[in-house]
Amino acid sequence: MTRETDEGDPVTDDVTVDERAAEILAFWELARPSAGMARLGVVTGTTVSESVPPPAWSFGDNPALADDLLMAVLTGEKTATSSALWEYEETAEAVPRVGELSILLDGAGHPRALIRTTSVEVVAFEDVDADFAHAEGEDDRSLESWRVEHEKYFRRVLSREFAPDMPLVCERFELRYPR
Repeated sequence: MTRETDEGDPVTDDVTVDERAAEILAFWELARPSAGMARLGVVTGTTVSESVPPPAWSFGDNPALADDLLMAVLTGEKTATSSALWEYEETAEAVPRVGELSILLDGAGHPRALIRTTSVEVVAFEDVDADFAHAEGEDDRSLESWRVEHEKYFRRVLSREFAPDMPLVCERFELRYPR
């Protein structure tokens, strides 16, 4: 059985929120050098941005999908992701920015990868191109399958009605840890 933290993240009943936070912090200590933050900290001490882990989240809307998409990131097949802009507006969460770091969680909520955002653009669903669909690394990596599967996903998770002209946040990223 799972429950959600205050941020809406699933946490298994046998792991407390404090234990999960400690696990993410330990992961950040290992991954931080891959983000170029270790050398300066040795000379001058760590800054807040170096000691506080970046946001931790998982792909998809269920543990199996989170694990599948994480594996695609780890193998280099997935270097992009898309989200409905509406979700950011509804939650007042900031749209990703170039240079930001994220810790990717597996389906059980354990930290497994560190990524850095390399580009962000807002594009209508119907205007996503084949190159971006391929970079998302899902299904057969074609634009056709991307459209079919992402429409299903957005119909399942959005609080608004899906529309072909709905704005998507199309984010590209690079895997920083593990390499």
